[in-house]
Amino acid sequence: MTDTVTFQLNWEPNGFQAPYFLARDEGFYADEGLDVEFVEGHGSPFAAEQTAKGRSDLGLAGGSAVLSVRSQGLEPLAVAAVSQKTPATIYTLRDVFGEPFTDPDQLRGRTVGPSATKTRILTLQLLEDRGIRDEVEVNDVQKHTHHRVEHQLLDGDVDAAVGVVTNGKELEREYDRTADELLIGNYLDVYGMTVVTNPDFAAANPETIRSFLRATARGWELATNDPDRAVDALIARNAQLEHNREVERMKFLASAEDLQFTEFVRESGWGCFDERRWENLHEMLAETDLLESPVDPAAAWTNEYVDDTDPVVSEYAERIGR
Repeated sequence: MTDTVTFQLNWEPNGFQAPYFLARDEGFYADEGLDVEFVEGHGSPFAAEQTAKGRSDLGLAGGSAVLSVRSQGLEPLAVAAVSQKTPATIYTLRDVFGEPFTDPDQLRGRTVGPSATKTRILTLQLLEDRGIRDEVEVNDVQKHTHHRVEHQLLDGDVDAAVGVVTNGKELEREYDRTADELLIGNYLDVYGMTVVTNPDFAAANPETIRSFLRATARGWELATNDPDRAVDALIARNAQLEHNREVERMKFLASAEDLQFTEFVRESGWGCFDERRWENLHEMLAETDLLESPVDPAAAWTNEYVDDTDPVVSEYAERIGR
């Protein structure tokens, strides 16, 4: 018997999502008795909200979106850590910045243009931690600002921009101008992407969630060991990405190499959460207006559905050669 589950993506199919499509194409979900229907999304908050409302069984959303949506009275529940680090990145072009950008302290006296409110907050927290928040001008976020920020950087109107990993390298590739990126997750100990569900679905279908996570872990393992195979699965879903294959491959590699694996994963296995990191993220968001009401970070996540008896989960580091 096969159970059909809907999986709400955070965005349209792209390299960051390649492991899920690979898991489906390789039959990993089918092996667990699941038929997974992918639903394209419109950002992490949308995915968290849709899943919390029961319009999708499972979803893919950033940790900050989980807490933000919970502050609105909904209850998305994070059941696995997909990326241990936030994908938020400060990036620049060498000919704009005037020197290689390798350290946050180089932002002193500079102007930074963020593409989203959440990445702006992470940037401000990073600058605060470095003691230079008052020495850097971080612009406010405006509507439809993502591509506008890129053009501001291209035109030299800002010294650096804030987006997600590979944004700078994509500009480098398109305009043949050397780019530098600084991954915020290397400085702030907060979560990136998570698999979410809603408490009612979880209570009624615990084994379905465990099955989905086991298959997803297999997808991540195979994708990490064979990136080209993962990108093939992604393009099989959306043939229009063929012309952008190298960029999509770059996105996946950045996710696998820079965001997904940490020493905590080596110790605890694939998908597990660390309470302290949720507390760090909550503390940051609570100091802003992103949380509309008080939130208990401990209620936003659980390790209950990550099957630590499964070899792919428990031996993940060894299986990907780490």
